[in-house]
Amino acid sequence: MQIRVPEQRPSEPESEQAAAGGRAERRRSARPTPRERALAAVAAVRALVGPRLAPLAPYARKLRPQYPRPGRAGWRRWMPSWRQWLGGVLGSIGLTGLFLVVAYAATDIPSNLNTYATQQDNVYFWSDGTPMARTGWVQRQDMPLKDIPVDVRWAVLAAENESFYSDPGISVKGITRALYRTIGQGDTEGGSTITQQYVKNVYLTQNQTVSRKFTEAMISLKLDNRMSKDQILEGYLNTSWFGRGTYGIQRAAQAYYGKDVSQLNASQAAMLASLLKGAGLYDPTLSRANHQRAVERWSWILDRMVKIGKLSPAERAKCKTFPEPIETNKVYDTGSQSDYLVELAQQYAKKSAHISDKQFDLGGYQIYTTFDRKKEDTLTKAVTKARTQARRSDPKLAEAAHYGAASVTTDGRILAVYGGPDHRKQGYNESNATTVPAGTAFLPFVYAAGLENGVHKERGGATTAITPETPYDGDDKVPVTTPDGPYWDRSGKKVFANNDNGTSYGQIGLGQALAKSVNTPFMQLGMDTGLDRVRATAVASGLLSDSIGAQVPALSMGSSTPSAIRMASGYATFAAGGTHTEPYSVAKITRNGRRVALDTPKPSRALRADVAQNVEQALSESFRLAHPGSTEAAGKAGSTNASGKDTASWYTGTASSVTTSVVVYRIDLNKSLEPLPLEGLAGSDDDSVPYAVWAQAMGLD
Repeated sequence: MQIRVPEQRPSEPESEQAAAGGRAERRRSARPTPRERALAAVAAVRALVGPRLAPLAPYARKLRPQYPRPGRAGWRRWMPSWRQWLGGVLGSIGLTGLFLVVAYAATDIPSNLNTYATQQDNVYFWSDGTPMARTGWVQRQDMPLKDIPVDVRWAVLAAENESFYSDPGISVKGITRALYRTIGQGDTEGGSTITQQYVKNVYLTQNQTVSRKFTEAMISLKLDNRMSKDQILEGYLNTSWFGRGTYGIQRAAQAYYGKDVSQLNASQAAMLASLLKGAGLYDPTLSRANHQRAVERWSWILDRMVKIGKLSPAERAKCKTFPEPIETNKVYDTGSQSDYLVELAQQYAKKSAHISDKQFDLGGYQIYTTFDRKKEDTLTKAVTKARTQARRSDPKLAEAAHYGAASVTTDGRILAVYGGPDHRKQGYNESNATTVPAGTAFLPFVYAAGLENGVHKERGGATTAITPETPYDGDDKVPVTTPDGPYWDRSGKKVFANNDNGTSYGQIGLGQALAKSVNTPFMQLGMDTGLDRVRATAVASGLLSDSIGAQVPALSMGSSTPSAIRMASGYATFAAGGTHTEPYSVAKITRNGRRVALDTPKPSRALRADVAQNVEQALSESFRLAHPGSTEAAGKAGSTNASGKDTASWYTGTASSVTTSVVVYRIDLNKSLEPLPLEGLAGSDDDSVPYAVWAQAMGLD
């Protein structure tokens, strides 16, 4: 018996899944493959372009190489026909042109210039216009093209690129030659236009590679369309390397001939132009071979200038002798005194011309200072002599000795300062330091305040005018009084005024008291005038407000700590008839030949003219009594002996509208800024070191 097995049917979900899988497979099989799609695209292009290119088909078949070529024998069977050669050449030209157009469009002029192409140094000048110092890492100073003589420009163009004003910014011949040397022989060669050299200087590196040369050419073409020829030439002349550490024609002129570019003649310009071919080979001071090469190229450049019509034969005939440059680039020493001068001038320039630190560090500034080279040299020698004598007489005392000095004119110009032995060893500027008290050198300001404002003997009483003849008690140890009685300090002790050496003078006129350096009258005069008015008078005359001492009786005895510059400025106010001009160290600033606005101080009325005249007369008498037979001058010594602390010795005086102040003190900078006793370092009252320095600096010794 047979058993019939029923047929197994798939469940409903399985049936649906199988059906769906079949449909997906059919869809995938119906899609064209990538190869089929590509063939379809080619067919479509053929259908569209074919009819248009059909007339060219016979020519295309002729261009298609058939090797070996039918109908030819021997080696000719394997050579392309002239049509094939022509097609290949034309095709190459077309592709090259397309490549250059795309490369030109894709090349941008860099926005960031090379650091050494933008950075410059700052140059400082003495008051006579001669260079004093320079600061900065790069020796470069931009000059406007209008300030560069025409002969200088054409000497460079004759040497480097005489077709500059007519070429498109590149030289195809030069580039081809350079590429041949670079690729074919592994050597390097320039062959660049002025524009290309400028691009290399400010945008690219100095590497002689094919890629760099190509980029250089593309940027040069764009730059030539964007900038004028004069702008490119100005940039080139200001960024090119001339050897001796210098960039730009201005610094090159100073390095090789010690003058500005505006003072160069055609002969000197031709010598500098020869350096552009390689300063290491053409600086005539480096070797005899260099000298010979330099002379030959110098002569060739001058002849080229004649040939292109930029130098007349008559002018060329005058250039017979090679213009020998100076032996070495004069690097101005900014280590000893000049660094103190630079420091003062830099601070003043930034403040008065409103120049930020960032702007100043970019350089390019020409700072014309008020410093007088001769007076600076004389003052430095005078202080150096005193230092040397101190080291010989007492080396231990001299170790902590400091000498500050400054010369200021009655119209505010700072002519000279002595800041220290060497800025590289001591950055602390002693001429501008507010460290030690003025002592009795402050008395003229007390006298001026009394003459200007009058005195008050009674509280709430009327103001009483005083004159140089007004008598005051000149005895030693006179008690200081107020309208209410004796003045008591915070410790509950009466305050007494003291004279140097404890000498008493009895009743004495104020003018004579100042002339004879009698101190006690002025301590009382300060109280009678009002210490606030004494303070105001000193500040108006030139002392800084933050250097003025506390408003106690000791203020009149010189507890204030002015710098030598400010003390000289204050005494200059008396010599100027009561007109004060803030001391300044910079007269003019330019940047790349353009004037920079500068806030130059204006004179202001500090004292009445008659008050200033009376003070000056007393100072003149003081000078005559202390130094009979000397040249006409007005000055006074100052010390801190009256306060019982012999920590500073001053001399400040005026002659021929110049006021010089000298201070000697002792401070151990390794320990603190607290003044130490002089212990005789400054000499005696009759023969003080500050006076000796002052006299030498003023030319009176």
